[in-house]
Amino acid sequence: MNLASYLDSTNLKPQATQKDIAALCEEAARLQMAAVCIHPCRLPQAQAILPGTGVRLCTVIGFPLGAEGRNSKVFSAACALEDGAEELDMVINLGALKDGDYGKVEEEVKSILKLKNDYSFILKVIVETALLSHTELIALTRMLGDCGADFIKTSTGFSSRGASLEDIQIINAHRPAGLKIKAAGGIRELDFALQLIAAGADRLGSSNAGRILEEYEVRGGR
Repeated sequence: MNLASYLDSTNLKPQATQKDIAALCEEAARLQMAAVCIHPCRLPQAQAILPGTGVRLCTVIGFPLGAEGRNSKVFSAACALEDGAEELDMVINLGALKDGDYGKVEEEVKSILKLKNDYSFILKVIVETALLSHTELIALTRMLGDCGADFIKTSTGFSSRGASLEDIQIINAHRPAGLKIKAAGGIRELDFALQLIAAGADRLGSSNAGRILEEYEVRGGR
């Protein structure tokens, strides 16, 4: 298995420096990871490093709370795409979800997806599974598949917990055809990463991606 192709190497620390972002991008390029995930303000720097490496450039929208209005998220997404983002990880309006207003959540996702008329990108929708009931997670999984999102992503890494095997199992059992799964938050060990992939994850977001790959190679993985 090409484990590197599953990994989004992530640095979303507010105190991350230019040196930190350069190191993240250079490591991801050397190890041929799927993408780097960074804050929007770091996109121009990363775009200068990554062309030709095969590593995709990902950023976050509405992060980490998802509480901005729809228009704000759409504007932020358009700006990020202009700055070179190829993948957007957007946090849903969790308050609207808890109000039971799935229509508002869906409208927000579809508004971002409309940007595909002008830009080529992958949309990963962060649902923050730590805050969801099983019923809510199943409903969101079906809705996101039906409205055309590319991925459902479990977590920001800033809530009470990150991804769990149970999250992935639930999503995998109910996802419509075409919807992929990104597990994120708390993925620090190789064994857990492999368990998540076996359970159905198509992509893993981790701030420990380099160390996970090093351990994989020590064990004989490629």
